[in-house]
Amino acid sequence: MIGFLRRLARAFGRAFGILLFLALVLLGGLAWFAHDIDTPTDDPVSTTDAIVVLTGGSQRIDVGFRLLADGKAKKLFVSGVHEGVDMPEVLKTLPQTPHWVECCVVLGHSADNTVGNALETAEWLRAEHFHSIRLVTASYHMRRSLLEFARVLPPDVTVIPHPVFPEAVRPGRSWFSRAGAGVIVIEYVKYLGALVRPLFVSHPVSSSSP
Repeated sequence: MIGFLRRLARAFGRAFGILLFLALVLLGGLAWFAHDIDTPTDDPVSTTDAIVVLTGGSQRIDVGFRLLADGKAKKLFVSGVHEGVDMPEVLKTLPQTPHWVECCVVLGHSADNTVGNALETAEWLRAEHFHSIRLVTASYHMRRSLLEFARVLPPDVTVIPHPVFPEAVRPGRSWFSRAGAGVIVIEYVKYLGALVRPLFVSHPVSSSSP
């Protein structure tokens, strides 16, 4: 009986050690994930063939249009726009935007998640023969977006991350509100899911892939 209890204690000890190790790994990963969420773009100056905005907040679209108006790219592609939303409706939400940019904006309606954003964008870039983009999305969403885009874009496409900062994750305040911390933790879990997804399901391949 005593021997059995000792073996049981050792088994529980090993299980606890494994769980503790996994918890530390996950916490370390979370710290790495959150490390540069407060960091603006490393390259605010370079021009690219296109600006790509992933929908999910009016601030993203506003920044994308402003970059286009400032001459940072030839065209702007907005991925994940709801069916039925057209350019006049988009411009109504951006009263300070010059109307001349309308000729240089394309709305994508087929994506409804980040994987779809990547596939939709890859198709459009191939059709336009573009090889560089400035990617605009929320700061907390950028790592997962870059992961999904890297899986479907050709290797010769350069991506410049251009994060925007919603109210909940403003630089220096992300962890000081329940909303900000919650957004970061949820997005970290989604990022982990995106990392391991190819182990369980085949990744969709863009027809723009060679």
